Amino acid sequence: QVQVVESGGGLVQTGGSLRLSCTFSGLTGEAYDMAWFRQAPGKAREGVSCLRWSGGTKYYGPVVQDRFTISRDNAKNTMYLQMNSLKPEDTAMYYCAAALRSMNPICSIVEHQYNYWGQGTQVTVFS
Repeated sequence: QVQVVESGGGLVQTGGSLRLSCTFSGLTGEAYDMAWFRQAPGKAREGVSCLRWSGGTKYYGPVVQDRFTISRDNAKNTMYLQMNSLKPEDTAMYYCAAALRSMNPICSIVEHQYNYWGQGTQVTVFS
């Protein structure tokens, strides 16, 4: 059984930083993609960034604007999202997702391609 658990959200002032963690279990080998999504109140869920576990290739969505960094710790089965220069518009529930690695050359931040999801961790940025 695959389990995905996010942590690290919280309340932060504009310009501050947070590091989200995503710990997973039940995924065997390294043939999978991991991603971060977020959903603000009243808005659709949007892709933030993804990482291909085997090889470590990464992709960032336009919302990142060079402020976020995705990384992993193989030994801990954990993925991270370092978020710097946070803005009030970054306020959202952040979700971690996993899927078997697709045939595409890089990972994707398309929501329907992921079938394992965590419960989310809330990030609130105040001015």
